[in-house]
Amino acid sequence: MAMKKSVPAANPDAYVAALTGWQRAIVEGLREAVRRAAKLEEVVKWGHLVYFSNGPALLIRAEESRVLFGFWRGQRLRDISPALKAGGKYEMAKIELREGMSVPAATVRKLVRQAVTLNEELGNPTDAVKPARKSARSGKARAHK
Repeated sequence: MAMKKSVPAANPDAYVAALTGWQRAIVEGLREAVRRAAKLEEVVKWGHLVYFSNGPALLIRAEESRVLFGFWRGQRLRDISPALKAGGKYEMAKIELREGMSVPAATVRKLVRQAVTLNEELGNPTDAVKPARKSARSGKARAHK
């Protein structure tokens, strides 16, 4: 059975179909609200659901003890949902859901629409970070002098 976990799902429907219990219920609810909120490309990437609109915008990842609902520019979305916790590369922030928890569909729709708008206005978040890394390095170099 451990082998099954490491094989990525063939497509988003297969990803959801492989889930059970409360993780599946949370993922199905999030997925439905996300898909109603905006036109996004939905794929299985990095072993979980990733939604693209001018670059990666958000993700849904089911784990053994939690479901993560994350946004590449999530740190800019905290006014919509203070439950977003910063962490990871880019401006990543995510909501950690455990059994019995949920995010209201209206909040999901607001988060998704704003994430799409940010990618439209600012471009692909994975491209946007590249120049910042260079300046961060040069800033560190200056600090060491």
